[in-house]
Amino acid sequence: MSTNNIRIAVQKSGRLSDDSLKLFKECGIKFESGGSKLRSISSNFPIEFLFLRDDDIPGYVEDGVADLGVVGLNVLMEHTRKVDVVKELGFSKCRLSLAIPRGENYTDLKQFEGKSIATSYPNLTSQFLLKNGVKAEMHEISGSVEIAPSIGLAEGICDIVSTGGTLLSNGLKEVATVFQSQAVMIANATLSSEKQAILDKLLFRIDSVQRGQNAKYVVLNVQELNIDKVTALLPGMKSPSVLPLATKGWFSLHSVIEENDFWNIIENLRDAGAEGILVLPIEKMIL
Repeated sequence: MSTNNIRIAVQKSGRLSDDSLKLFKECGIKFESGGSKLRSISSNFPIEFLFLRDDDIPGYVEDGVADLGVVGLNVLMEHTRKVDVVKELGFSKCRLSLAIPRGENYTDLKQFEGKSIATSYPNLTSQFLLKNGVKAEMHEISGSVEIAPSIGLAEGICDIVSTGGTLLSNGLKEVATVFQSQAVMIANATLSSEKQAILDKLLFRIDSVQRGQNAKYVVLNVQELNIDKVTALLPGMKSPSVLPLATKGWFSLHSVIEENDFWNIIENLRDAGAEGILVLPIEKMIL
């Protein structure tokens, strides 16, 4: 491996791993992954991937074994490693939540005072409760947290929740959110200037992919008398492109709309006289 390559630690399996590898491939980085492979060097970008357990990634980055890492923010905050968060990646969103048996009534957090809570995140859980004036006993376990109340191991749990389906299937209900999480990219605090330059190039690619994911390319037809009214609704990257059509008095407008505002703007465009609206996905958007 070239000493100029940058090493990035990625979870070796699971949804976070899948989303991370998908992002890097969308950034045009070619590499092999899957199976029992623990390392992979890109053929067209100065980066080497290390496939590790998610709990180990913050430590590897702090120690400089890996220069970068992709990890859940919940894992990073639980282990409190000295690394820099360089990018929020926006995927693998979830929450760390307190839950109790579904048949029990819930009043407020004081209900956990003096109780036993099973969790893989004792630090985040105890910090949250103490901040709210509650002291509980943490029972740390590494997996199958949801079963703890039914076998008498704990009176409640604190675990990662995405949809809540796992809690329901185990007779539990979510009662309080402890921490909101998503995937983040972390970096060793002492990157060399050469590796920082590679990181900057990687972040540029990621930003371009994310902008494309959060926007739509829109083409529409409009009569000349309605152009000003329609263009006022189309912010675009700078301003809409306006091209004359073969039919006299008609024009084609091209623009970009943010995903979050999409349907409101489309409805307003129709009301303002836009016709034949064509919506296309954007693979990447470079500003």
